[in-house]
Amino acid sequence: MKMTLAVLLMLLGTAAQAEVQRFYGHAYDLKSGAYLYTEVHAQNIEGERWLGGTIDYFGPRGEKLGHKTLDFRNDEFVPVFRLDMAYGYMEAITENRQAVTMERRERAGGRTESETIGKASPMCADSGFHSCLRTHFAELQAGKTVKFTLAVAGSLDSFRFRAAKAGETQWQGIRAVLIKVEPDSLLRLLAGPLELVYEPGQRRLLEFRGISNIHNPRSGKPYDVRIIYPDKAPADAPSPLPPLGG
Repeated sequence: MKMTLAVLLMLLGTAAQAEVQRFYGHAYDLKSGAYLYTEVHAQNIEGERWLGGTIDYFGPRGEKLGHKTLDFRNDEFVPVFRLDMAYGYMEAITENRQAVTMERRERAGGRTESETIGKASPMCADSGFHSCLRTHFAELQAGKTVKFTLAVAGSLDSFRFRAAKAGETQWQGIRAVLIKVEPDSLLRLLAGPLELVYEPGQRRLLEFRGISNIHNPRSGKPYDVRIIYPDKAPADAPSPLPPLGG
């Protein structure tokens, strides 16, 4: 009986550590400032570990744009994921153990392309580079450069990147740190950097600026975006916002 009670308490303690964190992201066109879409996040968190979850994307009029699933259980930086857009675009990582298998489909009814690459160390993919930056946040704060390989399912390829602290700032009255991520090759002459603003205490992402993996359905090209993650919805956000769920 004592053993059964001990096991039960252990299981209850483990379950109590797991939670679902739900929040919004608000995406704007990086140049024009026009509101593009709303992200609805549901993250399964256990302690400091992001286990997976979903992101749903909605347009300014509430129309469903896309849905993403994420699973970090095998690799905290390279998730198994799948993004399906309403107009038929799809990208995914279907295998992340010994190698990384990526898929892409441009349009509904189109051919699904696939590519498998070896795993580099360290390697990130999709939202996993956010987890990588949080893991190495102390090094970034100390002025060190963090290098990694980014697997990009939308390109069926991988690229070398580097991240470094670019300064400190204020973000809506919050002390914040700016992290700049750019290609660690001549690709940086063609591709612009990604900029991420973090609250340093909890390493909470406040803002992202750069290329999105959400595509403009008219052009088929990814948006250049500014995405903010405030505690309260901005004044120009759609009303009502899509439900957070739960």
